[in-house]
Amino acid sequence: MGADLFEVSVNLVKMIIIFVMMVQLVPLLVWVERRGSAFIQNRLGPNRVGPLGLTQLLADAVKFIFKEEFVPEKTKRFLFYAAPVVSLVPAAIAFGAIPLSLPINIEQFEMFGSTFGPYRFAFQSFEVGIGIVFVLGISSLGAYSMLMAGWSSNNKYSLLGALRSCAQMISYELALGLSIVGILLLYGTFDFATMIDAQQGPLTFMLLGKEVSVPFLPNWGIFYQPLGAILFFTAVFAETNRTPFDLPEAEAELVAGYHTEYSGLKMNMFYIGEYGHMMAASALMAVFYFGGYDIPFLSPDSVRETFLGWGLSANKAAIATAFLFHVSMFAKILFFLWVFIWVRWTIPRFRYDQLMDLGWKTMLPWALANTIITAIVIYIMRTNWS
Repeated sequence: MGADLFEVSVNLVKMIIIFVMMVQLVPLLVWVERRGSAFIQNRLGPNRVGPLGLTQLLADAVKFIFKEEFVPEKTKRFLFYAAPVVSLVPAAIAFGAIPLSLPINIEQFEMFGSTFGPYRFAFQSFEVGIGIVFVLGISSLGAYSMLMAGWSSNNKYSLLGALRSCAQMISYELALGLSIVGILLLYGTFDFATMIDAQQGPLTFMLLGKEVSVPFLPNWGIFYQPLGAILFFTAVFAETNRTPFDLPEAEAELVAGYHTEYSGLKMNMFYIGEYGHMMAASALMAVFYFGGYDIPFLSPDSVRETFLGWGLSANKAAIATAFLFHVSMFAKILFFLWVFIWVRWTIPRFRYDQLMDLGWKTMLPWALANTIITAIVIYIMRTNWS
């Protein structure tokens, strides 16, 4: 956590702020989803409570807090109460492991008559050297919350929704895992920060052992792995149970799916968990294929020098630079979150047999083919055949 009290305190505050940011983004996303779906369907959406209907979110929060605490008879009470927590925690941990900006390097400074520093604060809750393995492993635990909710509710519709969910997540995890093997081959690391550093500058690649540069394009993973990006983004729709892969919550068939018997704050925690997984998936999409917090054709060193030229101290320039690049990362995350919402209100839900066929018969073979082709192309391009 840190070498002294100041570093430990900053790291704790940073973890709390990132968690609160994730939680507070959920009601805003709910508002965007309501308004976005309304405009897509040529209606108004929430527009009565407050400007543009924004304080409708506060009214909803009050409603969730004061709703009756309902627990069906003959439930497995411990599992029933634990399921919403298990839904929320993996999403928060996964999102916290993804770098949201440059690390902040603080030089030695004086405060309260004592000398502190130097410090290096990562712009994330915690750093894990094997970031991909950690995030994918933690995210997959979300399936347990659905199974716990369905089993403990003592409701056949909830149980069917939970079984569908587990079958769906296991099916698409294979395609999701294979879709990013190309990225691992390309960058040769599990570390998120190293991947983002490799995507800095103009598009540069090896052609038969010689370096080739395309100055008008950024060096983002999407230009190397377009098929992998499509497969990955499709698979995370299934992993987050979003339309057209929302079979676990098929209202016409299963009432509301695995959370049929939930209400109030417990139901709200399921919502936060779902949107948290969407945020983590959007952040991964940005890190793998769109440069993470990279701003095209703008290096961190040049930005830092600009802030220093404006008269800021070295520490303030480092903080300002990190926050500028955080805005870039945040904008990319918001864009992919909007795509999640856009697709939900555009594409109809698949039938269950279509969903399973797509995962096993289409996406899995394509992901395997993408891995093999990527390995062959990397070998040919990086070998000097002369």
